[in-house]
Amino acid sequence: MKIIITNTSTLPIYEQIASQIRNQIINGELVGDFQLPSIRALAKELQISVITTKRAYEELEHDGFIQTVAGKGTYVSNQNMSLIREHKVKDLEKKIIQILQLAADLGLKYKEVREMMDSLAEED
Repeated sequence: MKIIITNTSTLPIYEQIASQIRNQIINGELVGDFQLPSIRALAKELQISVITTKRAYEELEHDGFIQTVAGKGTYVSNQNMSLIREHKVKDLEKKIIQILQLAADLGLKYKEVREMMDSLAEED
């Protein structure tokens, strides 16, 4: 598991951690039943507060990505594929909104953007 903390990011550190772990799970890099480092071990490795790491893990657990087993550790949840797909679709929607906003900033109409998308899809 690889996590990179960036001090220049606008995201709080706990969100950077949660986001990177979430993405690794969604992309299949971390699979079900994979044991994550303990909160203290990850905090030490990243040289951050235990409270920050705990908050990241709590967010991931709340969203169903990880589960904590008392006395045993924290593991990647065995999620069903529909939940993972839902998160990927949500990410795609965010990117589409960014594209549409950029197009609007450039004065492009939706039809022109759609034609660009169709043309690019044909190339693949």
